[in-house]
Amino acid sequence: MTERWLILGLGNPGPEYANTRHNIGYFVVEEIAKRISGSFVSHKARADVLEGRLGVGIDAPSLILAKAKSYMNESGGPGKALADFYKTPLDHIIVIHDELDLPFEAIRSKLGGGDNGHNGLKSLSKSLGGPGYLRIRMGIGRPQGRQDPADFVLKPFNTEERKVLPLFVDRGSDAVESLLTRGLEETQQRFND
Repeated sequence: MTERWLILGLGNPGPEYANTRHNIGYFVVEEIAKRISGSFVSHKARADVLEGRLGVGIDAPSLILAKAKSYMNESGGPGKALADFYKTPLDHIIVIHDELDLPFEAIRSKLGGGDNGHNGLKSLSKSLGGPGYLRIRMGIGRPQGRQDPADFVLKPFNTEERKVLPLFVDRGSDAVESLLTRGLEETQQRFND
């Protein structure tokens, strides 16, 4: 039987947040949607979803790409509803999120761990019954000077960052594909620089 994975990109809904650092998870699932030539549709779990396959053939992983329509700190509700609806075990959930403690453009993959003050992860771990899901951590760096990190994540990427953002998102999508086809250890070797 083909494995099915829930891939949840974290972000905030609405045009005012569309280009912010906090929405990097949305960007990555949108890139994967382009790669599998699919479109998102509204789901009763308060999320936009796309069901598809990564590649062709009988062994191609089945995917549910998802973007919660809730705000970041309420990601757990839609995440849990989707996991229940699709009967997805915790170890077949991949969450893509912004990470302040990694420099911009750094990517790390991991299984489980703490939320490190990330309210989206805190909400998900509480709703899913634990942190035992896979993560793609997309580095956005910390703000310079005295800017509040909560304010920083809700600002758009700066001019220099926007120049390389498409490549960064592309690499994040590659990391997700690697998790699906090669597993965590090989993905960490390839992407954890």
